[in-house]
Amino acid sequence: MMKPLRSLYDWTMEKAAHPHAVWWLAFFCFVESSFFPIPPHPLLGLMCLAEPKKAIRFAIVATLSSVAGALLGYAIGWGVYDTIGKQLIDLLGLTQSFPVAACYLREYDVEAILVAGATPVPFKLLTITAGFIEMALLPFILASLAARALIFMTVGILFRVFGAPIKRVIDKYLGTVTTVFILLVVGGFIALTQFSSSDDEIADKCESATEVQAS
Repeated sequence: MMKPLRSLYDWTMEKAAHPHAVWWLAFFCFVESSFFPIPPHPLLGLMCLAEPKKAIRFAIVATLSSVAGALLGYAIGWGVYDTIGKQLIDLLGLTQSFPVAACYLREYDVEAILVAGATPVPFKLLTITAGFIEMALLPFILASLAARALIFMTVGILFRVFGAPIKRVIDKYLGTVTTVFILLVVGGFIALTQFSSSDDEIADKCESATEVQAS
């Protein structure tokens, strides 16, 4: 499983040097919000490193494309979950997290989207789930825009302001940065799981979400 993912990651990162890299960035940000397993953040970082003066532009493209992709994820959960959405969730290895995410969204609504969109918690899980539970569309869009802008625009602004010095720091501490990112991803999954088990009411809602899914 890891070898195909690594190959897919390498293929994605190669697009940073493509003549139409900005379109590839938009594409990957779009699909990552709904079904693609590779996060676009490293690609955005590479592009910003190559052209710091365009970093904010790249960040805006990433933000808007990601929100558009979030709408696709929402549509999958809302309209075709039984035929497509469930298979995607299974393929991504998020089957056990799905009822937890449903509870999380029902309990915290916009706050859940903000957390998922700005942290390593898989954003696609929340977008598909939001459609599945029929979360109000306008708050979903606004929360997705705020969350994605927070993470992508932060990257864009940092590279635009600091440029080369940021590259030197990343080159020097790449191993540490990678380790921290992996720990954040693992921590995000643990937090999501522990959240559901820490409250009996939320656990009951998870069970209800699973029952609705099964029906």
